[in-house]
Amino acid sequence: MITDILLTVLLVVVLVALRALLGSHRSVTSHARANSRVVRNNPIRWLLGHIAPRVFGAPLHFRGVLTGPGGVVKQQVHVYNTVTTAGLAGIADQLLASPSLNKPTHMAVGTGTGGTTSLTTELDRNALTSKTRATATVTMVGDWAAGDGTGALTEAGVFDAASAGNMWLYTTFSVVNKGASDTFSIDWDLTIS
Repeated sequence: MITDILLTVLLVVVLVALRALLGSHRSVTSHARANSRVVRNNPIRWLLGHIAPRVFGAPLHFRGVLTGPGGVVKQQVHVYNTVTTAGLAGIADQLLASPSLNKPTHMAVGTGTGGTTSLTTELDRNALTSKTRATATVTMVGDWAAGDGTGALTEAGVFDAASAGNMWLYTTFSVVNKGASDTFSIDWDLTIS
């Protein structure tokens, strides 16, 4: 028990030190793709995305990228999030020979905080752009084009219907001010561990 606590404290100290050393290091490209997913050469982002979940047991992961005109990455959001009661039931249901619950098909963004069965203040909902699996991780991608989902975004969720339905995943994040000419892309991982 004490060993686990000491290892956790050590990992946190190392992560804080790396963040201080690296600052907000980002890949700089003059022709970033408009639908750029994640800046991949940031060591601290790699540590948080690959090592921390194994240590702290956080199985869900959310990455959002706000891109301005010309493909310039304006902001990135990288947070852990919550699987809802409906999401847990949906995951278990998919193991049955004849599942009775729908699978995730849509992603929504909103301007509230604290949703448990739906977004607090849903702004826009889109069909998933893609859904892929690599071993025990399913990655769901949602995209908002210019003029779509414009606002001060602070929450997102994954749903099994185009409207209403069950919310499988939920997260809140620091405000992302999506202007009318910006695009916003979310990669959402669900890891079964």
